[in-house]
Amino acid sequence: MPTQITVRPDPRQFPSSSRVNYQRRFVRRSRRADLLVISLWASGAAAAALFLASGGAGQFGSLAETVTSMGIVAGLIGTDFILVMLVLAARIPFIDRTIGHDRAVAVHRALGKPALYLLLGHGALLLIGYGMSSGINPIAQIGPMLALPDMPLAFIAMGLMITVVVTSLVAVRRRFSYEGWHLVHLLSYLSVAFALPHQLSVGGVLAVGTAQRVYWIALYVVAFGCLITFRFVEPIVSSLRHRITVAGTTTIAPGVTSIHLRGHNLRGLGAAGGQFFIWRFWTGTTWWHSHPISLSAVPTSSTARITVRDLGSGSARISAVPVGTRVSIEGPYGLFTDAARTSPKVAIIAAGIGVTPIRALLDHARFAPGEATILLRASTQEETYHWDEIRELAAAKGARCYVMVGRRSRVGPGWISEQDALRGVTLAGTFPDLADSDLYLCGPTAWLDLVEADAGATGIPQHQIHAERFDW
Repeated sequence: MPTQITVRPDPRQFPSSSRVNYQRRFVRRSRRADLLVISLWASGAAAAALFLASGGAGQFGSLAETVTSMGIVAGLIGTDFILVMLVLAARIPFIDRTIGHDRAVAVHRALGKPALYLLLGHGALLLIGYGMSSGINPIAQIGPMLALPDMPLAFIAMGLMITVVVTSLVAVRRRFSYEGWHLVHLLSYLSVAFALPHQLSVGGVLAVGTAQRVYWIALYVVAFGCLITFRFVEPIVSSLRHRITVAGTTTIAPGVTSIHLRGHNLRGLGAAGGQFFIWRFWTGTTWWHSHPISLSAVPTSSTARITVRDLGSGSARISAVPVGTRVSIEGPYGLFTDAARTSPKVAIIAAGIGVTPIRALLDHARFAPGEATILLRASTQEETYHWDEIRELAAAKGARCYVMVGRRSRVGPGWISEQDALRGVTLAGTFPDLADSDLYLCGPTAWLDLVEADAGATGIPQHQIHAERFDW
């Protein structure tokens, strides 16, 4: 076993969570998630079906018509995927509560390549199909196509979309700062806007008075309406309502700072322990970029706290913001909360700055003595951020708390310290009730992947693993 912190709680302080039917709650959320996924895929099928039902089915008489029609279908489905991606990126509360922000972002990213391939196929097939019909080389067909109304905008839209998808590839994304990548990603909105005119004016597929035109205009209204509402209007209203400012900063370790915030009716934010906000600090050097940072303490009526590690120039600048700085917010986001529980017991493993959402999660979660086990991991004593607070919360709530300090092991599971690995410490030994527990993991991505793989090897179902990765 790793080093254990002994606790003697008063079992009368906290009611047992055994009365909560976590499995039933999970089933309800799973059904909502399934309906959401079905509706997303159905929108693509509806786009193709409307084309076929509106006369498209009769446009497969010759090889040229077949190629052209396939190009049209590819364009319709690809555009539908792009609009779905915008909806997923809008941070709609219902989607966040159903599948969580991380999964929504993962689906958003997964759709990027198929959408781009479909749109590239759309352009290529139309060039080939029109070229076959007119007897012109497909490359030479580009000139006549550019002469059509709104087609230059469509070509610009394609170029912007290629830029966005390429910069979203992991190998490329790592070369950008978060702020730079986010700025490039905003081009996707322009791409969709530039593509709309040619859909409405070229080819007659979305002719005035057709069901297709109504459907597509409705999709655009929903996608951009959600973006405007939940990415712009709601955050502005929330920021004005809660009037958050910086109350002070505290250095808790070299390069790690807690930023204390004050505001009006902060409980009205509805934030749960484990969630995060997008923060923007209005100073001359920080106003132009925002930061996704988890709460390190659940807000009271007038106070809140986040803890930041200096991982770049952006985080270093916000660590030094002066008292009184105005702060705007987006959120709260994430399903890394007690609401995600599916099992009667809880296992928690956190490393490095990953303890911050764990600290807030413990503050907010309700469980009876003996239901939760916590393992805190650090490479050095200097990285034991907020450990004293977590120990106090564990003691108050009757949770077992273990600590593990030291460099990673070169034998056995790589996420365990070398000293503990040599002593035979294992995941199953530390968490003997893992099969009946929800496992919450938070920490550096490479380390977390090792823990998640070790947990998966024990046979714990995937839906019982909740991972919060500190990347973007």
